[in-house]
Amino acid sequence: MTRKLYWEQPYSKEFTGKVVSLYGDRVELDQTLFYPRGGGVSFDKGVLGSVKVVETTKDGDRILHTLEAQSTFQNGQTLTGRVDWDRRHRLMRMHTAGHLLSALFYSRANCRITGNQIDVDRSRMDFDLEAFDRSQIEKFVEEGNRLISNDAPVKTYFLDRKEALKLPEMVKLAEAAPPADDKLRIVEITGIDRQADGGLHVAHLKEIGKIQLLKLENKGKTNRRLYYDVVGE
Repeated sequence: MTRKLYWEQPYSKEFTGKVVSLYGDRVELDQTLFYPRGGGVSFDKGVLGSVKVVETTKDGDRILHTLEAQSTFQNGQTLTGRVDWDRRHRLMRMHTAGHLLSALFYSRANCRITGNQIDVDRSRMDFDLEAFDRSQIEKFVEEGNRLISNDAPVKTYFLDRKEALKLPEMVKLAEAAPPADDKLRIVEITGIDRQADGGLHVAHLKEIGKIQLLKLENKGKTNRRLYYDVVGE
């Protein structure tokens, strides 16, 4: 199992880790700051030693770093890794913005998220909303930006699974259940939202900047799609 330094130190940019296994152009370390692709959220890039990391993925409890080229690393070797901070922080801002929007859709319109893709260029949310009302959706985005300007701390912690699932607002995905772990990692925007989530987030809402609504699509029946960006900071 790879130790998830990115959970412990999401604002750190550099770390050291020991090579556990090598699979061609992929490297497994005993611990890493690199966040792997998962849950619709894109991954960290950066450098291990002097070799670029072009993708980070999960394989069970292991986290694999895909390198730009096959390396000369050896098992047991200690490497210094550096995360592409601009990419990391942008994904954190995008992800927290997504949580804020999903909280507003859930609390104001009783709808759940049916899909998402968090990335650096733009992000999207699919949600189950009976009426395709553009003005209503635009108002949710405006309300989100007001909450950002008011600011609120964002914190993470673990709860026993049974205790967490007693809280109806904890899961806002329509077709996905939390992982079957005894303890669930919770992301809380103080006074606004709580969700079971394994991703990385900013420490304060103001770090998001501003949510920019890019496009809305009617995907048929009750499925709607929203594309957004985060600007400023």
